[in-house]
Amino acid sequence: MRNWNFALVFLSLLLVALVACAAPPAGAGLKFGEVTDVGGIDDRSFNASAWAGMQKAGTDFGATVNFVQSNSPADYAPNIQSFLDQDYDLIVTVGFLLGADTQTAAEANPETKFAIVDFCYDPAVSNIQCILFNTDEAAFLAGYLSAGMTQTGKVGVFGGIPIPPVTIFMDGFLAGVRYYNQQKGTAVEVVGWDGANGLFTNNFESLDDGRAFAENLMDEGVDIIVPVAGPVGLGSAEAVRTRGNAWLIGVDTDWFVSAPEYQEVYLTSILKRIDNAVYAVAKSVVEDTYDASVPYFGTLANGGVGIADFHNADSLVSAELKSELQTITQGIIAGTISVKPADYPA
Repeated sequence: MRNWNFALVFLSLLLVALVACAAPPAGAGLKFGEVTDVGGIDDRSFNASAWAGMQKAGTDFGATVNFVQSNSPADYAPNIQSFLDQDYDLIVTVGFLLGADTQTAAEANPETKFAIVDFCYDPAVSNIQCILFNTDEAAFLAGYLSAGMTQTGKVGVFGGIPIPPVTIFMDGFLAGVRYYNQQKGTAVEVVGWDGANGLFTNNFESLDDGRAFAENLMDEGVDIIVPVAGPVGLGSAEAVRTRGNAWLIGVDTDWFVSAPEYQEVYLTSILKRIDNAVYAVAKSVVEDTYDASVPYFGTLANGGVGIADFHNADSLVSAELKSELQTITQGIIAGTISVKPADYPA
């Protein structure tokens, strides 16, 4: 009798295990789509980072994930519509420039969930999750680092298009340099941005512009360059590698990983964890906790922004400077150190 009881218990446990194994993934049947901006899915920057988060969501939750690439602003609305026509459950649009078309589509399709990177609405739209980043916090660290590493006393920054998701990097970088000057009694100069006016390529695609802007900055004596311009910055990396005697700081992703052909020129990268944010929104759809009333903010505190490892440049960054960066990070998180340029007059 005991043997029979044991056998019945074993079979019951086996049946439970088989049922559990046969259960479909939590997101099975759901469809998530990404609409890129004109930088494209292979920009090795914000579009690619968003896609990495989307792919992880597909793997972890069993959802179907796809992207549609925009080659010009005229593609934004029809690309969004293509996912609507296929009854996608979540549509993520990447970039400030898709703000108007995303809102139009969302308001016409209130049953579909949307998310948009680097844009938000006032008043909020009930089915658009805003994804925003305090990238000035991370850029402040990069500015302080640059001021501590420059050999010429000049560091440079330029942008793609003068929109808030670009200028917030430039503001933070400028503030970090000015804070260094205030603390150290130095006069490191920022070329390319003064808090109101600066250098912009007016596109996110031209490698030639990236090369030319970097060359011009180096001609002015700049030895650390931050190109806040997506793929344009790869042209700058080529210029720095060709010219030498300068460093480049990447943006959005760790360029040492995403653009390894230029590893020798990178000091660090200003990280904007779009992948984590997109994944978090997708997870909320799977778990039925999606809430567009509260924007997602990536900060130093939650790991949504930061600076990358120094990699090949690590031995050149002093222990003192590394320690100061850690202290400043905690000060920014605590709110005792401002990241606004206006708080550090030139």
